[in-house]
Amino acid sequence: MDDTLTVAVRVKPGASRARVGGRHDGPHGPALVIAVNAPPVDGRATEAARRALADALGVRPAAVALRAGAASRDKLFAVERPTPELTQTLRRLRDGAGR
Repeated sequence: MDDTLTVAVRVKPGASRARVGGRHDGPHGPALVIAVNAPPVDGRATEAARRALADALGVRPAAVALRAGAASRDKLFAVERPTPELTQTLRRLRDGAGR
């Protein structure tokens, strides 16, 4: 098993409520949609999305790092030491109902 899992994410900054769930077909393939309250200023939306992703996957925020897309809504995050359950949770969030 790989020691990191790359997660494609589409960030929707400035949302009325934070939400993780849904699918967006973006430049990195099927992406998990993360809506955050934070504005797209000074990396605040990226940081909010990183924390929301960690929370949704049940991992420590420190285990999630931005790999690409700092100035884009389409981002790639790396999750350290993914478990099979984590991969299933990601698939459920992306392709099923959000939480």
